[in-house]
Amino acid sequence: MEASKMDLGTPIAEGNTAKIYVHDQKIIKLFDDRFLMDEAIREANKQKLVHSYGLPVPNVFEVTEIGGRAAIVMEYIAGPTLGELAFNDPNRMEDILKQSIGVQRKIHEITPIGLEPMKEKLARQINSVQDIDRNHRMYLLDMLESMPYESKLCHGDFHLYNLIKSDKGLTIIDWVDCSAGDIRADVYRTYLLYSGVSIEIAELYLNLFCEQSGLTQSEIFEWAPLIAAAKLSENVRSENRERLLEIVYSK
Repeated sequence: MEASKMDLGTPIAEGNTAKIYVHDQKIIKLFDDRFLMDEAIREANKQKLVHSYGLPVPNVFEVTEIGGRAAIVMEYIAGPTLGELAFNDPNRMEDILKQSIGVQRKIHEITPIGLEPMKEKLARQINSVQDIDRNHRMYLLDMLESMPYESKLCHGDFHLYNLIKSDKGLTIIDWVDCSAGDIRADVYRTYLLYSGVSIEIAELYLNLFCEQSGLTQSEIFEWAPLIAAAKLSENVRSENRERLLEIVYSK
């Protein structure tokens, strides 16, 4: 069947920029019509790169066009996400968070080559946010530039629903936001995502990560205003912008 006429059926998931389908035992990530082919290619190349490091990441088969829209075709991993498992049985939440932290720390062991630097990505995002006044934006950009860190692989959107449990183990999906940067920023981003749903889960995650890694909460929270400012640029409908702005102006 020609890609332009392909019937993908009902999406199994929907994000801010794309819908996810299972077709012919493959995952098809079909982007909105405003999403350029070049952006899809960049995303696919990121996933290919992290796959090459030996991480459990779905294979990318091709980037194509379906119905005039950019699409990434990749390996289908059958199984529930850790998020589904945890929220179906809250008594397992701590154990499942520990499993996820083990995976996140494996990611952080990698020193990537050829991946966008986190500072460049965050600066671009912060510069695009209109809710932040010019003086504070400059303050944030100066803070970002002065942040010292060892550049490591950071997922950029790490949470339980981006981990699939299958007979192969745990597979990490959704690498569009990955960069080479400070692992503390990556941890704070996860904390920020969880705190938007449950502060109890967020605090449990943070405490467990600090126990395993030796990092302190104060070290991780140094990145709070920067990550919150960058998240404002995503314009997620369900996000509480006032909450993010409060964090942005907390320093």
